[in-house]
Amino acid sequence: MPEDIKKETIDNETAENKAEEIEIEGADEESTQTAEETKDTDVNEAKSEDDASADADEKKGLFKKKKKDKKDEQIEELNDRLKRQMAEFENFRKRSEKEKSQMFDMGAKTIVEKILPVIDNFERGLAAVPDDKKDDPFITGMDKVYKQMLTELDAAGVKPIECVGQEFDPDFHNAVMQVENDELESGTVAQELQKGYMYKDSVVRHSMVSVVQ
Repeated sequence: MPEDIKKETIDNETAENKAEEIEIEGADEESTQTAEETKDTDVNEAKSEDDASADADEKKGLFKKKKKDKKDEQIEELNDRLKRQMAEFENFRKRSEKEKSQMFDMGAKTIVEKILPVIDNFERGLAAVPDDKKDDPFITGMDKVYKQMLTELDAAGVKPIECVGQEFDPDFHNAVMQVENDELESGTVAQELQKGYMYKDSVVRHSMVSVVQ
């Protein structure tokens, strides 16, 4: 066989062998890659299954009633009892304070009712003093005592009821007579016959008045 043909034959065989090796290596690489992808898929599927199982267990645990320990039940019962007793005590305290305030107001109102006739006598006595006697030291002293009593009553919440020129109101006024008056409208208080007083928001004594017909 000529040298050229022999050399060409060897080169062809070498090329074919290399081609086969490349194909085998490519097949091995593809097989390895496929195996790795399959392994990753299996791992991911297993992880997903584990996560789903964990979520299911967690949800199941949320809805599953946890059995309480006997000691915890006793503590919870004592706490509930303590809360109820504290609430009852707070209600009792508020009720007692309200009753105490009402009793105090009733007592104060009773005392004011007894003092008002004294105020009336001061007013009548000072109104009857002649003009030439008003500067007398005794009269001056009486006037100061009268004004001091009014100041203290005002500080305690006792206020006189305004009535003259006001529309008659049975909640505050006690009409004892009717008069004619062209300057005032019908139903208007024309004259105050006895002063009325209020203690805070309640009437201690109604004003005794005359009303325009």
